[in-house]
Amino acid sequence: MKPQQTDLLNGTCPIEIAEKDIFEAMKTVDGYLDITPADFKTVYGVAYRQAFNRLLNKTTGRDIMTSPAIAVPADMALLQVAKKMAKHGISGMPVIDYQRHVTGVVSEKDFLYHMGDPGAKSFMQIVSKCLTGDGCMAVPIRRRKAADIMSSPAITITAKTPLAKIAGLLTAQKINRLPVVDQAGKLTGIITRSDIVAASGAIDPSAQK
Repeated sequence: MKPQQTDLLNGTCPIEIAEKDIFEAMKTVDGYLDITPADFKTVYGVAYRQAFNRLLNKTTGRDIMTSPAIAVPADMALLQVAKKMAKHGISGMPVIDYQRHVTGVVSEKDFLYHMGDPGAKSFMQIVSKCLTGDGCMAVPIRRRKAADIMSSPAITITAKTPLAKIAGLLTAQKINRLPVVDQAGKLTGIITRSDIVAASGAIDPSAQK
């Protein structure tokens, strides 16, 4: 996430306003303003944070989630899980039971960890080891299923969860996606970091620059 986008999620103004900018803006206002540029800057900063935090809490999971979410059953073979992730161009997805309750999340990181190298930080590290070793590191998990490698229990949210809390969870838990569930715990959607960035841009267009 870019520094400017991080500032937005923290509710701080992403643009440094100079005193000259404030002075020129004040000249365009009809009538006399009994306020110094420094006071104006302080008020602007407070108002910006107030407005942004209000919008962060007004926007909820329902407004930004992708629905229906792409998911896999817990007993799906990992080969099929990998093919589904590749087909949809995603790096992870919820794992569900046959009542659509979320039982976990499976991601590229889970594949990397269970392919025999917990220290691997990228797919290309795995590729390089496969090319220099005696065999493919994926072979030992070929016959395993989604439930065998998924991260569980899954951290989930509801459609009513405010955007501010969603962004905080992604950051605090160091995860890239959050399944959205209903009151019964059934999957209704998914929210990723890219959804958060897009939502921040909708609140403040400067985030898209």
